[in-house]
Amino acid sequence: MPLHQMPAAEFPVSVDLVHRLLVDQHPDIAGLGIEVLANGWDNMVCRLGDAYLARLPRRALAAELVAHEQQWLPVLAADLPLPVPAPVRVGRPACGYPWSWSVVPFLPGEIAARTPPEDLQSAARVLGEFLAALHAPAPPDAPAHTSRGVALERRAERVVQQLSRLDGDADGDRDAALRVWETAANAPQWDGPPLWLHADLHPANILVDRGRIGAVIDFGDITSGDPATDLAVAWMLFPAEQRAVFRQAYGRADDHTWARARGWALALSLVFLTHSADNPLMAGIGRRTFRAVLG
Repeated sequence: MPLHQMPAAEFPVSVDLVHRLLVDQHPDIAGLGIEVLANGWDNMVCRLGDAYLARLPRRALAAELVAHEQQWLPVLAADLPLPVPAPVRVGRPACGYPWSWSVVPFLPGEIAARTPPEDLQSAARVLGEFLAALHAPAPPDAPAHTSRGVALERRAERVVQQLSRLDGDADGDRDAALRVWETAANAPQWDGPPLWLHADLHPANILVDRGRIGAVIDFGDITSGDPATDLAVAWMLFPAEQRAVFRQAYGRADDHTWARARGWALALSLVFLTHSADNPLMAGIGRRTFRAVLG
């Protein structure tokens, strides 16, 4: 399958820029040590001392996502059973930097993609209960998203194209994946109210602290729609036995929703596989999810 690199940064983000922005707008924390923690598809994240992170968009599209976090995460955080990085400071364009940015609390732990939970049964219950709390009806002005929370048929062309590019010795995998996709795509669409969604829930956006799921991070894609989008995480993180525990803890995924969730897991695994040539962590999530979906 052809691999593509992560999107290039549209503005150079550096430790020096973070320091200058802090001096300009939040001088009381500008003296904290600054260390790059992650450079993702959308944002550079820096550690600020022991208590904070600075989150700066690398692309114009990501700047819109940061604005969504700034508006909605403080509203949702109080009703969620796990910590989330609701912004505690808001930064504005300055020092030549063109976008809004955030200071968020530092949440301890390692991402589940590197350090899985020690007790998968407990983790499945915790994550299922978290999504049950998050998936409340969203207001009409919730952020829109062009490719998450939507009907699966809007993903069909891309999924079929990506499956056609599987290596030539993967015919059995391709056929099995197409059967999974057809079952998911033919399931009745979500007919309930649009629900709040994380919309980018995968093992690199889940923190594990002392062996247990401790927080859910990176709500930049927050939107509303079909809960099956988020339930796809069951195939990304859990074996079959724990997927059943997750589903029971969530409590309201009927068979049609569960079939769509499996289809979402397949679609997202293909995204990770095809856009992570320079990101082995995300490529690994894609490979493991693809195998889990087929299993």
